[in-house]
Amino acid sequence: MEDLPQNNDLPEEQEEQQEEAAGEEVRNSIIQTGSVTTHGRHVIHCLTIIGQVEGHYILPSQNKTTKYEHVMPQLVAIEQDMEIKGLIILINTVGGDVEAGLAIAELIAGMSKPTVTLILGGGHSIGVPLAVSANRSFIVPSATMTIHPVRMNGLVLGVPQTLSYFEKMQDRIVGFVVKNSNISQERFRSLMMTTGELVMDVGTVLNGEDAVKEGLIDELGGLSDAVECLYRMIDEQEADGDAIHDCQ
Repeated sequence: MEDLPQNNDLPEEQEEQQEEAAGEEVRNSIIQTGSVTTHGRHVIHCLTIIGQVEGHYILPSQNKTTKYEHVMPQLVAIEQDMEIKGLIILINTVGGDVEAGLAIAELIAGMSKPTVTLILGGGHSIGVPLAVSANRSFIVPSATMTIHPVRMNGLVLGVPQTLSYFEKMQDRIVGFVVKNSNISQERFRSLMMTTGELVMDVGTVLNGEDAVKEGLIDELGGLSDAVECLYRMIDEQEADGDAIHDCQ
């Protein structure tokens, strides 16, 4: 009686199927949420804030948006996931809903895990607090950031705000940015109220180098710089307990 052939390749086939399934899961995560968890020297999560930050009102379908009701639970999940050691946030936004953007920025600033932001393309309007919300911020030389007063329904307010709501919201934004960066309140307000630079508006546009010079962003750099910085902060946090050290 002949021996039946043995399938010695089954474990290898199963391993390939598992790897393929894991790869498909990563691709689906990127497509559906704009985020992904990667396994390098440390397990880190990458989150994107792109297009317009969507708040309480749904924007037209042709708009590229970041939905705050998607991002906020993700941040909670990242904070609670013991496997994830750090978070990198890629930012390319024109701004958007002020309250939603500030809420996301406050969540990021309140995380116990090391965090890094990298501004690519633009970090405009409410993108400024988002950019400075992490433990360390990077910007590529070609990126720009627009600083201007709070607007209502997309309309430009070319004079200092008179309504109490706008004054309080503007104070919250200024206070948050100053607390989480190296720019002074006086200088930030001066950039916010600059005239003659923006057509039919007040404010300032900073390129990557100027944003660093002003103390708004920590340093110029690209993806590898931001990831390496995040890894160093994770190493130091694991060595010293819960403390987060600057990656300089």
